[in-house]
Amino acid sequence: MKFKLDGTVIRFIIVGVVNTLFGTAIMFVFYNVFHLSYWISSASNYFFGSILSYFLNKGYTFRYGKTDFKSIFRFTVNILVCYLLAYGIAKPVMRHLLSGYSQSIQENVSMMLGMVLFVGLNYLGQRYFAFKKDEKSNDPDSVL
Repeated sequence: MKFKLDGTVIRFIIVGVVNTLFGTAIMFVFYNVFHLSYWISSASNYFFGSILSYFLNKGYTFRYGKTDFKSIFRFTVNILVCYLLAYGIAKPVMRHLLSGYSQSIQENVSMMLGMVLFVGLNYLGQRYFAFKKDEKSNDPDSVL
């Protein structure tokens, strides 16, 4: 797996901004307005955001032409693994670092850290797993 800086990075960032605004709004409204739990609020972000993300990243970012069970399954596995890793790491780290603060502050900061961790893991997972292209094909987006 060799990382290449190419057009997918820029497109992923554009899609990510749209998706982040959408999902973050859901997560923080669910947590702070509806007082749902950390896990339900953050999972709702990725449940609803992932539906939007699948279609935008499949068609626009990675230009993956097929809609098949394999890509949907791999995308779903990627999202679940990235979510569990990112938020599973973020919560205990912030609980430790912010131990003198309220649970609400700890969990709001944990959700922000979880988002940052998720983005990096998710890009790698989508590029090299969910929407992996055939190695033999020519990639018109390649810059390096």
